[in-house]
Amino acid sequence: MIWNETMESMPLEELRKIQSIRLRKTVERVYKNTPFYRRKMQEMGIEPADINSIEDIVKLPFTTKQDLRDNYPFDLFASPMTEIVRLHASSGTTGRPTVVGYSQKDLNIWSESVARCITAYGGTKEDIYQVSYGYGLFTGGLGLHGGVERVGGTVIPMSSGNTNKQIMLMKDFGSSVIACTPSYALFLGEAIKDMKVSREELKLRIGIFGAEPWTENMRKQIEELLGIKAYDIYGLSEIIGPGVSYECECQHGAHINEDHFFPEILDPETLKPVAPGEQGELAFTTITKEGMPLLRYRTKDLCSLIYEKCDCGRTFARMTRIKGRSDDMLIIRGVNIFPSQVESVILEMEEFEPHYLLVVNRINNLDTLEIQVETKPEFFSDEINKMIALKKKISGKLQSVLGIAADVRLVEPRSLERSMGKAVRVIDYRKLD
Repeated sequence: MIWNETMESMPLEELRKIQSIRLRKTVERVYKNTPFYRRKMQEMGIEPADINSIEDIVKLPFTTKQDLRDNYPFDLFASPMTEIVRLHASSGTTGRPTVVGYSQKDLNIWSESVARCITAYGGTKEDIYQVSYGYGLFTGGLGLHGGVERVGGTVIPMSSGNTNKQIMLMKDFGSSVIACTPSYALFLGEAIKDMKVSREELKLRIGIFGAEPWTENMRKQIEELLGIKAYDIYGLSEIIGPGVSYECECQHGAHINEDHFFPEILDPETLKPVAPGEQGELAFTTITKEGMPLLRYRTKDLCSLIYEKCDCGRTFARMTRIKGRSDDMLIIRGVNIFPSQVESVILEMEEFEPHYLLVVNRINNLDTLEIQVETKPEFFSDEINKMIALKKKISGKLQSVLGIAADVRLVEPRSLERSMGKAVRVIDYRKLD
């Protein structure tokens, strides 16, 4: 199913024309209304008249999260506050949050974008949607909420946490779609199992999961636990929130709503565009936003783009699954490591739960990596020989994938902290030095 067939299946030549017109308007808007961009462009010797087509996007300046913090709270807005109808902010752990302002038109675009996602997953107005992303300044809850209302479905604004109540309402209200982080979906699945709630008591059929990287193996685990079809949704608050891209039934990459968010893949070192199909850092330019348009925003997310038309009929470019973030990459003794690599190993082994923690430290000027892995109850044993053999098995697989030896610690079932929102996968004590 396609929500907006005219746009989502538009011939590429027509799409590029629309993108070019919208980019020119956006550049004119920020040059006129946002001193930060006007100054940046003047420093580069660029005027709005220099931008004639979408190909000219490479002439424009980049934007980083630090730029948003430096212009806190409202200096990047291109609309007066009288036209800003909603504010959201990131959940930054240090320093100032990044603030985003939305006009009414921006909210309409957002709900349209999420409606496309929901429809691609097979969701309809007949469904009951349990939105278990956090509501409030975080964009997840209200973002999905707006899309459900646009489709005409019934929304349960549950927010995150209170797991027993989540499951009770899931049963009593007949929720058919669940939207939350993949790590919380796993937690819900475990809780449902513990409460001895059978699948027959639930009407769940679709899961909408995002806000953190996850793997194909985690998808399988969630689908098995909850008895659903699990789909990826991608977004970030700086661009609009959830709904920037979405999987279709083919699940071969996530379609980007290119008529609103133009993607580029950059070499993280040189910041030059890479060749089509190559992996690099994802950047977005918002080409229809009014409240806070951003030019070439560096997401730090690492992926590649697929430009071939999808079997589903959509022509929008697809982004591959996020491998990790360039700023989440750990460099351990000169080796680049991503938490997703550890996860891929754990989820391939039947002995372990999909819960782990990487603890990085520096002892005597040498980086150390401890990987704590939660063992399934049926494989956790008091017999030392069995645990040693299990540790040796996973250690060998991890070393093969990571390229370095790590100190693997097998921990008891349910001993690692569960997350109600984004999962904490890394503790790096080196940053505290």
